[in-house]
Amino acid sequence: MTPGQKWLGIGCALAVLCIWSSFILIARSSAKHTLTAFDIAFVRFLFSGLAVLPLLAWRAAGAARLGSVLEGMGLARALALGSLAGVLYCGLAYNGFFFAPATHASVLLPGSLPLWTALIAAMLLSERIGPMRCVGLAFIVVGDLFVGGASLLPAFDGGEVWKGDVLFLCASLTWATYAVLCRKWRIGAIAATLAVASSCLVTAVPVYAIGAILGAWPSRLADAGWSEIAFQGVYQGGVAMLIAGVAFTQVVTTFGPLRTVMITALVPVISALAAVPLLGEPLTPTVILGLVCVTAGLLLGLRAVRPLQAVAEPA
Repeated sequence: MTPGQKWLGIGCALAVLCIWSSFILIARSSAKHTLTAFDIAFVRFLFSGLAVLPLLAWRAAGAARLGSVLEGMGLARALALGSLAGVLYCGLAYNGFFFAPATHASVLLPGSLPLWTALIAAMLLSERIGPMRCVGLAFIVVGDLFVGGASLLPAFDGGEVWKGDVLFLCASLTWATYAVLCRKWRIGAIAATLAVASSCLVTAVPVYAIGAILGAWPSRLADAGWSEIAFQGVYQGGVAMLIAGVAFTQVVTTFGPLRTVMITALVPVISALAAVPLLGEPLTPTVILGLVCVTAGLLLGLRAVRPLQAVAEPA
């Protein structure tokens, strides 16, 4: 790794921390406005897909086939990445914010990423989970329990908060799978983001639009103001999907999926602290203890993670 590649990875990691933390706060706030969860996902896919069309057209002008446009990625892999990081992740995460508060999302979305990624990397990349890394993951689990335990326990007494919790866990699983597959298939940041944006544009966007017109599912796009739609398109499609997608995949390419998700373990800390003034959520003693544990687990995990060995692709 050259110094330039290292600093590029560090810069992208900082961008991911900022965008993912703000994503939790903005997505929770958006749940209180006009658009439904699937409306937000539709606007995200439409904006990001249209935004990458010029780049796809420019690449296609000198390409003989679709695979060369996406840097050798096959159609099946492009659709797989789009399904994981696009349709499944957004559909699960956005719906979760309509049931559970930002505290749950801070814990269950980024907080469970190291666990999911470690398990999936062990299966797909034959990655070993060493003793020090296990200790780091254990600290993160304890920190997540401290941060979210007080608010998660009442969900078992009734209501629909538990639905959001399950959706957040499933969304985290889909994103972890996407990260490991990008590493396994050696897919670059630009190619992966183009694959996600373009595949969602040609699959999810027309299906949802036709279904909404025919009344197959409820949509409130016609009731929302243009300012709300434009904001969701620019932020969700431009910032959260394109910019964060390129940055996250670049961090995975530079440092590997396990080291990357250990870095993103800082997102619960940032979003929890920001939720105090922005969302009016209290910073309780259990939250403070949880943040300390998450930080300790992050430091132990980063110290333990070794560079990933090259994984030979099957012929």
